Amino acid sequence: MRNKIFTYHYVKLIITSLLIGLVCAIIAESLKHLTEHFEEVIFERVKSDYPGWFFILPSVGITIIYFLRKYAFKNRKNKGITEIYKTLDQRKDHLPFFKIPSHYINGFFTVIFGGSTGIEVSTVVATATVGNVAYKKQMAAYAFKREMICAGVTAGVAVLFASPIAGWLFAMEVIARKINKSLIISCTTSAIVAGLFIYFFDGHTLLPFTIDNWKWSAFPFFFFLSLMGGALATYFTLAVIKIKDGFSKINNNFIRVNLGAITVGTLIYFLPFLFGDSYHGLKEVLEHSLEAKIGNSFILTLLLLVFLKPIASSLTLGAGGDGGVFAPSIVAGAVLGVLFASLCNKFFGTHLLVLNFALVGAAATLSAAIHAPLTALFLVCNLVPNGFSLFLPLLLAAFVAKSFAVLLLPYNVYTYNLNSGHSQK
Repeated sequence: MRNKIFTYHYVKLIITSLLIGLVCAIIAESLKHLTEHFEEVIFERVKSDYPGWFFILPSVGITIIYFLRKYAFKNRKNKGITEIYKTLDQRKDHLPFFKIPSHYINGFFTVIFGGSTGIEVSTVVATATVGNVAYKKQMAAYAFKREMICAGVTAGVAVLFASPIAGWLFAMEVIARKINKSLIISCTTSAIVAGLFIYFFDGHTLLPFTIDNWKWSAFPFFFFLSLMGGALATYFTLAVIKIKDGFSKINNNFIRVNLGAITVGTLIYFLPFLFGDSYHGLKEVLEHSLEAKIGNSFILTLLLLVFLKPIASSLTLGAGGDGGVFAPSIVAGAVLGVLFASLCNKFFGTHLLVLNFALVGAAATLSAAIHAPLTALFLVCNLVPNGFSLFLPLLLAAFVAKSFAVLLLPYNVYTYNLNSGHSQK
């Protein structure tokens, strides 16, 4: 009898996870492509015809968000992944339904108008809320709250990066922070749904490049770049915390929104790469580094991008934009890898493969920023068509960078002062 009861609840969990996975795959897919389309259209139009608009575009986006938050969502704040943790740790707390449209719309407007972040955290919270709504409707057993929330997150992240494994690992490493039988069942079911969705509707990788085989002689360089990625992630974490804390002390909403947004717009005017999630700019950087001779001006530009992308992202979040550190960590880390390989090749006569080091830098910085080495490993493997051929260097980078970052700073933007009411994303 006891076994029959367990079987019944597990079957119900599987069915619920299937439904959650499908709904969340649709949410992530639509937000991903709508944002990509409008971000590209606005960026190309402004860049070619009205470059002066870059100064005010982020302010337009964040001002829209401010009024939506005030009137449509009744001044209820979004606190990013921190609120998922609080929901999981306190069973009586829930993610209210409004967080689905709130994060979806706010993430969309933040990025298409140039806010220097990505839609990943917006997607994570929206899809987690889908799982929480299913829990409140008692679609599975009362004990399976964490399982249903993680099922939603699995599908959302999987579709964003066309990687069911990365979605599964992110849900385990970052959201659940533990593993058990019921979590494996719910997240695996959702990952399968997301995998089928990706196969039939959206299987292309983020970057259209093919990597070359790596050599063991490059391993010391990979190791050193991994340490640099850990340091960069620590710098990013501190920038987000300090800038958001500083902006939270500004009581005048007009000043807070425009001080941050116009500063971001000014940075974008001089460095258009910083617009939005910067994936478009990363492709241009990689194309240039692969096709053209590396000059001093290009190296200086890379150096500025490495240090200013975290600042622009932090200012976006401080001003009230919706997003997090996911996309900026990937982009800043990849640019760091390009910079490192270019410097070594130019000044030390090495023949390092720039694209390989871009991916290693991305894996290192993402892993160190979110303290999730396995997620970073498999996610970055899926950024290019044959990324798994770089598996060992990426594995090294993910774990070395995360360990070094923890040594430098024991928390990240998700876990900083989690119990004291801070709301970092």
